[in-house]
Amino acid sequence: MTRLALACLAASALLAQAPAPKADPLAPLLFLSGEWLGTASGEPGEGTAVRRYETILKDRFIEEHNTSTYPPQEKNKAGEVHQHQSLFSYDKARKTVLLRQFHQEGFVLTYALNPVLSTASRLVFDSEQLENVPSTWKARETYVLISQDEFTETFEIAQPDKPFAVYSRNHFNRRKR
Repeated sequence: MTRLALACLAASALLAQAPAPKADPLAPLLFLSGEWLGTASGEPGEGTAVRRYETILKDRFIEEHNTSTYPPQEKNKAGEVHQHQSLFSYDKARKTVLLRQFHQEGFVLTYALNPVLSTASRLVFDSEQLENVPSTWKARETYVLISQDEFTETFEIAQPDKPFAVYSRNHFNRRKR
């Protein structure tokens, strides 16, 4: 009996000393998981967007697939279909979330989470590197969580010595099953 009691005490002491499990750094983005339907507006005109987010590679990344469709309209006579894919990841060395977007036009944008402008319901990503875009430009992606089934995304760009200007804004609702 004494040995059993000592073993229980020793196990309790070891568990008390064990480090707490680390929080998932991508947890603030997990609300995105699933399929979304939305409206799109901005420089390309008015349109619709379909988006899907899922965790991949042992839940270490969040992958996004997006298709935005802008029918022919006054602002965009030919109309267009825009596609891009994104990956969210966590940079352990810098202790920050990164977002990399790959656009069908050949643009590749790398963003880092801006901790000063971000909150629990508003995630702001500022560009760090732009490929196939003038290097003096800047970009910003802002996600605002309205509810677990609704969010907005705003994409802004800034030319040299100019403030950010909204290029497009999307309003998404979770696709009902």
